[in-house]
Amino acid sequence: MLEHGAAPPTAQRPEGKPPAGGLGARLMRRKPVERLVAEGGQGEGGSLRRSMGVWQLTMISIGATLGTGIFVVLGEAVPDAGPAVIVSFVIAGITALFSALSYAELAGTIPVSGSSYSYAYATLGELIAWVCGWCLILEYGVSVAAVAVGWGQYLNELLDGTLGLTIPDALAAPPGDGGVFNLPALLVVLLAMAFLLGGAKESARANTIMVAVKIAALILFCAVAFTGIRAGNYTPFMPLGMAGVSAAGATLFFSYIGFDAASTAGEEAKNPQRDLPRAIMLSLVIVTALYCLVAAVAVGALPWKKFAGTEAALAGIMENVTGQSFWAVVLAAGAVIAIASVVLTVLYGQTRILFAMSRDGLVPPVFSKIHAGTGVPRANTVIVSLFCGVLAAAIPLGQLADATSIGTLFAFALVNIAVIVLRRTRPEMPRTFRVPLSPLFPLIGFGLCLWMMNSLELVTWVVFGVWMAVGLVLYFGYGMRRSRLATAEK
Repeated sequence: MLEHGAAPPTAQRPEGKPPAGGLGARLMRRKPVERLVAEGGQGEGGSLRRSMGVWQLTMISIGATLGTGIFVVLGEAVPDAGPAVIVSFVIAGITALFSALSYAELAGTIPVSGSSYSYAYATLGELIAWVCGWCLILEYGVSVAAVAVGWGQYLNELLDGTLGLTIPDALAAPPGDGGVFNLPALLVVLLAMAFLLGGAKESARANTIMVAVKIAALILFCAVAFTGIRAGNYTPFMPLGMAGVSAAGATLFFSYIGFDAASTAGEEAKNPQRDLPRAIMLSLVIVTALYCLVAAVAVGALPWKKFAGTEAALAGIMENVTGQSFWAVVLAAGAVIAIASVVLTVLYGQTRILFAMSRDGLVPPVFSKIHAGTGVPRANTVIVSLFCGVLAAAIPLGQLADATSIGTLFAFALVNIAVIVLRRTRPEMPRTFRVPLSPLFPLIGFGLCLWMMNSLELVTWVVFGVWMAVGLVLYFGYGMRRSRLATAEK
């Protein structure tokens, strides 16, 4: 049986001619799963190093997820949903769960760095893979910037509580939010870049420490803020109706991309077929439970209307409940570490996706060049970090979070379809994890992603449409002709 993407022996073509079938065939060419796996870890001038076990992979998942929604985006979501933001977290978590099941199956079957981009390349064809990869660039790159924006808010809380100083608004907020340039957002991205340049193993160790600190900070918040809960704060529970809950859920889905980050570590895991599915599911359960717990305590301790306009809501709640600034300072310190962890792990995921796309020839080769000493794509890391840092310094948080959500949802929708396609085209492949009740569960995951995308504002769709148009121009102008599959067919 022929592998997908391979030309039949009788279809020999003259040198330089396009593949048989014309444009449509080129857009639908697939990369064989075996080739994807065989190329795992290989880059220009070196290879990635397999150094991570299930614990480190789980910590990457939690590091990329826990902190983003609860420390930063909660203040954006509560004004939409009111106390029912708890339900919004549950809805976003369930939507993430169905997609996580599909990710777990594909991560165990195709354990490579490209995440859903690579899964789409093996199942849906090159054009869809490019679209998916372009969505992942939006998802990861923009989310790094969005989280970095919130980091500056908590840094100001920490500086105010300890030194009585704050960074001036002109240097602590982007244009449109009362500032000129968000310097703290740029600094945290550059700090994450420094860790990543040291190597994947060293970055994973630093992330594990930061994850432990932020879990402790959230548990502390729940213990202290619980004493300030007032039953009246939960009524009306759903002041803006189900539409508000749905809109908040779509925004909060931004907070559930951690398991996707774990799948980008497929080429640096010691036993990816076994450990990736375990890390994905375990991290999602832990994160969802903590999100719902913290959200329930937060809206019980502070009237929902008072969340508007704040990106450091939890620290403010701690100070209101205790009447002392000490606990707010402790939480702000935990948030500074927590959000730095998110920036680190999501930035890591972004570099590995570009690494995979570059290895396939769809983006320039500089992104797959490996530094021999550290086993890290150094130029890739520097370029991505500088781009994300400047983006964080110049764009307001709300716009960044929604743009990330739509890119994430679109990529997850494609992963659910990819599971169904691979089950039908390659049923004999060994799978260390299988989605239960397939194709029902993947179809539910696909439908939920589309439903949440529909809840996003028109301006977000416009931004997404422009982003896709730019991506298609780049693909037809560069990627389609430079693709490794294209050059192999000549």
